[in-house]
Amino acid sequence: MDNREYEQKYKTDVIKFFDSRTSYDNDYTIRRALPLLELIPLKTGQKVLDLATGTGIMAIAAAEIVGSTGKVIGVDFSSGMLAQAEQKIKTLGWQNIELIKADAEYINFEDESFDVILCSTAIVYFQDIPAALGKWYRFLKKGGIVGFSCCSEESCEAPTLIKACAENDILLVNINEPTGTIEKCHHLMQAAGFENIEVKTQQLGFYRSLEQAKRWNGGWFHPRENPLLNLPSEQMEKLQAEYCREIEAKATEQGVWYENLTFFVSGQKV
Repeated sequence: MDNREYEQKYKTDVIKFFDSRTSYDNDYTIRRALPLLELIPLKTGQKVLDLATGTGIMAIAAAEIVGSTGKVIGVDFSSGMLAQAEQKIKTLGWQNIELIKADAEYINFEDESFDVILCSTAIVYFQDIPAALGKWYRFLKKGGIVGFSCCSEESCEAPTLIKACAENDILLVNINEPTGTIEKCHHLMQAAGFENIEVKTQQLGFYRSLEQAKRWNGGWFHPRENPLLNLPSEQMEKLQAEYCREIEAKATEQGVWYENLTFFVSGQKV
């Protein structure tokens, strides 16, 4: 499978995954999104771009702040996510939000079109993060701010999955690796030309029951490679068994800790 074929397969799988999440909004998804706005002093009348807007959690919150004289554009390639966003916007009666169905990685706007660009928890899904940040820099007006959020390398059971696969001689690359530390986030922003860079952290982890923690459907997302694709069922069964053993070893009286250290990153085009 060449790079283009893999990208098409990968993005199709991502779309299917998010289309299937018909009840996306909950306390957790909202709680991990909105802290990004605390880093960004949105003002009435500003124009905001929300990339990978999903169900519009960030877009709607931003639209409330920028008001009727401002505008928010939300971009996503998941019809299911956008349908949920549209319903919420209709219920709220907001007139200052425009939703666009498109691949956020490839969409283009005129240079210096936006005061603020947001991307909540989705930047790691981009194939070329430095290129994406470079485009966002161009899209921003002078003085504009970009803000994104992401997880640490140790989050979302990635180390457990990677270890289980390594026990079976399969090398997995962590999707959170490019932005998985404060230093990496800072370096990426600086390389794209941003200044006044700020990274705040928040632990959003929680305990799950052993039964919940052991559930893994064999899925794995990575924008450039996935050695689990088309794996024989016998080998996948071995991986799942190894994963369960790793999870059982982590169990405590409180349950199994689900690490989710989140970075909220902002920078300015000066």
